[in-house]
Amino acid sequence: MNVLVVGGGGREHAICWKLTQSKKLGNLYCAPGNPGISAFAKCVNIRVENIPALIDFALNNDIGLTIIGPEVPLSMGIVDEFEKAGLKVFGPSREAALLESSKSFAKEFMRRYAIPTAAYEIFYDKNEALSYLKDKKFPVVIKADGLAAGKGVIIPKNLDEAKIALEEILVSRVFGNAGSKVVIEDFLAGEEASFLVFVDGSNIIPMVSAQDHKRVFDNDQGPNTGGMGAYSPAPVLNKAIENDTINNIILPVVAGMAQLGKKFKGVLYAGLMITIDGPKVVEFNCRFGDPETQVILPRLKSDLLEILIACADGKANTVTAEWDTRPAACVVMSSGGYPGKYESGTEINGLEDAGKLQNTMVFHAGTAEIDGKVVTNGGRVLGVTAIGNDMRAAVDTAYRAVSIISFQGAHYRKDIAKRAFNR
Repeated sequence: MNVLVVGGGGREHAICWKLTQSKKLGNLYCAPGNPGISAFAKCVNIRVENIPALIDFALNNDIGLTIIGPEVPLSMGIVDEFEKAGLKVFGPSREAALLESSKSFAKEFMRRYAIPTAAYEIFYDKNEALSYLKDKKFPVVIKADGLAAGKGVIIPKNLDEAKIALEEILVSRVFGNAGSKVVIEDFLAGEEASFLVFVDGSNIIPMVSAQDHKRVFDNDQGPNTGGMGAYSPAPVLNKAIENDTINNIILPVVAGMAQLGKKFKGVLYAGLMITIDGPKVVEFNCRFGDPETQVILPRLKSDLLEILIACADGKANTVTAEWDTRPAACVVMSSGGYPGKYESGTEINGLEDAGKLQNTMVFHAGTAEIDGKVVTNGGRVLGVTAIGNDMRAAVDTAYRAVSIISFQGAHYRKDIAKRAFNR
């Protein structure tokens, strides 16, 4: 079967890498792809937002399955358009993707179906929000309603910081239209974890747990990013909490979305806070997480393509997923200054040597090729991933690979999986 992967980051690199291990795979294409992906797939220069061009490519190249990586085309309705064209596609419809593209929709949905999450209110007006916050206990969580590339969440410690956050989101519109309204939530204390499942509309196939590192600096300091690293499994998400999550969060979401006529197919990602009262939802994503995918897929022993086809066909109950018991860790190397301003176009050295280390994968997140050289082309540049017999071995191997790679201004956290070690 010919397969098209839509996207060009570390998540899509991991997906393409895994797909090449399938006996069912014919030609593999990725749009737009990146220099790392080009080792596994033919990269096609089509932007993820150019849905008509992607459909034409799929029709003209006998694509049997298209896999949508990023959230933006999902929120634009790419799955609906592909299905209208008679094409098989893995991912949720535009309406189902509201779970990620609209924080207010997700919170109202959870309230309606009694899914555990933080108490919240929704505001369009800065002054009304400030009036509400005068009686609130800080810290609170302020979220831009729409998609903001993982950066639309601010946690003010007092009213002055909240004023600045509301001014930035609702008035200055630093997140564009994503900030037309905000969700203000009570702060949840606990430890975060990510739990992803494959969904076919009714049935689920759980993945192994993961935990990512959102803050840019060690010890969870500095601003939020799209993710500075990840590891799997997350010890905080033990078997009992996993069962609780499946029964009280995942299955009610799948059933509730179907009841609303927004049947969910694709990857459902629950960002959880493990509190003293059990797991509560921080956010939903409607696709593979990034960088969680880079530690989850290396642990998948089953055929990924087989699973994705079964989900697209509504037959997830006909396949199973087998997982490697060994843990995996991923260290994200970013451009200096990220998630603020950063420079691109800097040559990256050591990629080939780092990739030769046993049980190591170097996933390209933001790279480009200029005159035969791989250069930086984004905030998050690489996801350096390793598997080990235990978490310490996985982390040490990943950092060994990181030490071989260099580019001007390279930044990475040095405490990946610290919480796992503390346990």
